[in-house]
Amino acid sequence: MALTAKIPDGVRNFILHFYRNVIDNNVYELHNIYDSSFNKLTEKYYQKQAWPEAEVVAPLVNDDQVFLTLYRELYYRHIYAHLTPTLEQRFHSYENYCDLFNYILNSEGPVSLELPNQWLWDIIDEFIYQFQSFCNFRDRTKNKTDAEAVLMQENSQIWSCYSVLNVLYSFIQKSRINEQLLVSKNGGDMMEAAGEYGSRPLYKMLGYFSIVGLVRVHCLLGDYVLALKMMDNISLNKKAMFARVTACHVTTYYYVGFAYMMLRRYADAIKAFSTVLSFIQRTKQYHSRSYQFDQIAKRGDQMYALLAICIALCPTRLDENIHSQLREKYGEQLFKMQKGEESLPVYVDLFQFACPKFLSPSGKGADAHQNQLKVFMSDIKNQINLPTLRSFMKLYTSMGIEKLAKFLEIDSEELKTQLLIFKQKSRQYKWVEGNLLEGEYLPTSDLDFCLKQDVVHIAESKVGRRYGDWFLRNINRCEDILANLELSKA
Repeated sequence: MALTAKIPDGVRNFILHFYRNVIDNNVYELHNIYDSSFNKLTEKYYQKQAWPEAEVVAPLVNDDQVFLTLYRELYYRHIYAHLTPTLEQRFHSYENYCDLFNYILNSEGPVSLELPNQWLWDIIDEFIYQFQSFCNFRDRTKNKTDAEAVLMQENSQIWSCYSVLNVLYSFIQKSRINEQLLVSKNGGDMMEAAGEYGSRPLYKMLGYFSIVGLVRVHCLLGDYVLALKMMDNISLNKKAMFARVTACHVTTYYYVGFAYMMLRRYADAIKAFSTVLSFIQRTKQYHSRSYQFDQIAKRGDQMYALLAICIALCPTRLDENIHSQLREKYGEQLFKMQKGEESLPVYVDLFQFACPKFLSPSGKGADAHQNQLKVFMSDIKNQINLPTLRSFMKLYTSMGIEKLAKFLEIDSEELKTQLLIFKQKSRQYKWVEGNLLEGEYLPTSDLDFCLKQDVVHIAESKVGRRYGDWFLRNINRCEDILANLELSKA
């Protein structure tokens, strides 16, 4: 009790209020507690120290183990976000997640617990983040003491890749979420396939967020086909369930876009990145109040960097607002990426800044990050001269191969190879509808050509600008400005 007395009054009242609402399953109030109160108290009391340990809080909440497990989830997350976790804390956090997941998955029937969607997403997201953090810690051999190395060897099952995948697939299976989504996709009611567990919001949302979590994990492991396969039953539109939580919405599009980019489906990657960047722009005023604003803003910057790479490889007309932002943030790099061999360091820098922190499942062997960079750059090197070739071809309707080769300062045989690469790269699989892995093999360039008797014949198909949309959008802006002026005068 002496330790409990040291807890500030505001924090003690918060914990009692928090506990009552967990017991009552008051999801609305829990959302306020989780999204706002916890972070305000963190700023006031615990910016540079941990929250009180669960054992200290226990007398205030009648030693309720379910509440204490939830409290520990926030306790360790705060340590990861604001301090540096020790190896023991990494282990204890993993054990706490195991306790929470065992309670939810292995109780005799569905548990009565209800939590806000934001927290359920963050539980899955943080679980994967801590797994990622542990793998990176494990692979940094220089920073570990001998005692830590021995401890990790003795506890090799803690934060193992298998255990993390097992949890995520277990939630998907228990909630029957894929079956529910399939019924919904075919116009039915999700409840038809929900079953005893899936009909509860807790299981349904944990199952759904686990699908998005697996898209992320498979990208971190470098399996981009399996990452997109996870989305088989999820429709990629603003009505999807991931849109209920902004951080989940942004994460989904980031990893889908990244998987498309690594599969060389640049047109689909551009569509994914520009869709979610437009969403971030439109909703900026709302999520600027969220504790996750900085994280969303950083992810947005990363997606602009990836978008710059994709636009350099597959020139595409973008939404006006996205295009102006892209030029503002990465205009210089976009210009440099048109410069042939000189541009290779730019691609490397943008990729290193914007890619996920890749994982090696076993921690043995080559550096996972370097492997993925090597795969990506091997494709870039194949097509590094295409922007220059394209810029010359746009100036002519026909041109002798010898003349074009001189412009490019290469021999005619090398030019023929480059033209074949250009032809191949200007057609890609593009997603139309249905599963994200499927698509139609379509042209992605407005430039087409054929080679006849050493003469390149070039045809350019220009897409007309949609002036009507531009005028309507700007008329609406003018009306908003006039309305605001009138309000200010009144």
